[in-house]
Amino acid sequence: MANRHLSRTVAMQSLYEWDFNERVRPLLAITEFNVKQFAPGLDDPAFIFELINGVEKHLEDIDKIIVKTAPEWPLEQITVIDRNILRLGIYELMFSKEVPPKVVINEAVELGKAFGGGEQRQVHQRSDGNPLQAAAGRREAGRGSPGERNKRR
Repeated sequence: MANRHLSRTVAMQSLYEWDFNERVRPLLAITEFNVKQFAPGLDDPAFIFELINGVEKHLEDIDKIIVKTAPEWPLEQITVIDRNILRLGIYELMFSKEVPPKVVINEAVELGKAFGGGEQRQVHQRSDGNPLQAAAGRREAGRGSPGERNKRR
């Protein structure tokens, strides 16, 4: 498993655990444990921590994007795993911007195939109401996130 894919997997597992347990335990502590458990030989886990810190920091904006772009899928009705795969992908598309959109979307689809339920395929693969495609389009159009737009005003 490539380092970036393994990093995304550990980040997604950490976000899942954090969200599933109603965000009681600190995400950082969960992630540190998961890195030791699932990626002990990883050379540089910094990417994992960048991902989880970024999602946590921008959670409100990320969730607004999901709600806006997939109104037929209320956030609380998307499975915990699928919701966090979307959050991870949207963070990379809208806030990190160091990875090409096609790569981010492909990675999210692969995580969904490995860990997600049937819902995820419907949410990710529909051309209308696809949060990842919408975020990629916003990134390419230079519109940024809802929070970034408000800061410019």
